Amino acid sequence: RVSMACCLNMCGAVHCSDIAILGYHRKPPMLDHEYMDKMCEIPLAIAACPTAAIKPAKITLPDGKEVKSVSVNEPRCM
Repeated sequence: RVSMACCLNMCGAVHCSDIAILGYHRKPPMLDHEYMDKMCEIPLAIAACPTAAIKPAKITLPDGKEVKSVSVNEPRCM
């Protein structure tokens, strides 16, 4: 089993895999608010953050549509 996680809290199940790839962010991730709710389970992403740097947010897109997304508190981000 191969898995990948993007921070040290192992939300990608790297602790129970044969081969684990751990990516380490040098900068906080960039967010694409238009697709966030389609690509990610927002409550799980918020719960998985060990430093509480990810918070829920409602974002208004340039076309006026309001979508559910997240905001990242950059100083708290690992």
